[in-house]
Amino acid sequence: MKKAKIGIVTVSDRAFRAEYKDLSGPAIHATLNEFLVSPWESIQRLVPDEQTEIERVLIELSDHEKCCLILTTGGTGPAIRDVTPEATTKVCDKILDGFGEQMRATSLCHVPTAILSRQVAGIRAGTLIVNLPGKPSSIRECLQSVFPAIPYCIDLMEGPRLETDERVVHAFRPK
Repeated sequence: MKKAKIGIVTVSDRAFRAEYKDLSGPAIHATLNEFLVSPWESIQRLVPDEQTEIERVLIELSDHEKCCLILTTGGTGPAIRDVTPEATTKVCDKILDGFGEQMRATSLCHVPTAILSRQVAGIRAGTLIVNLPGKPSSIRECLQSVFPAIPYCIDLMEGPRLETDERVVHAFRPK
């Protein structure tokens, strides 16, 4: 079975400047370790809230590293420097609106400020890119809500087969 490459991109000015430790990227990694039983490797990046830098890293992970999936964390709110959705939209060929809608619906069950969230998802060549929030507990909630569709999406893009631990998350594949 081919090992899947998954990019994990933390977008944070303060973590980039080492003012605090990145907890979000490791939260994504830990969640994927629970979800996936098929072989995979992570390629992690930490970037500042700069649209051109985010775009550069997304392109690098998609076009050069050949990641089938890139998960970003941070930069999805309404703050002036929050530009992850703009960077994602700019580098993608197709936008998949349902991911953001589902994550916001999930988050609204926990906090009323979820309506301020601007997560998007899209496809660049053979890569699915999904924006996740920056808070580790929100990352797990959002990833749990959209992950059932991710393996099938990657199947449709002719990427590596992602198998999940069915006790944790059920990957939906039509029969």
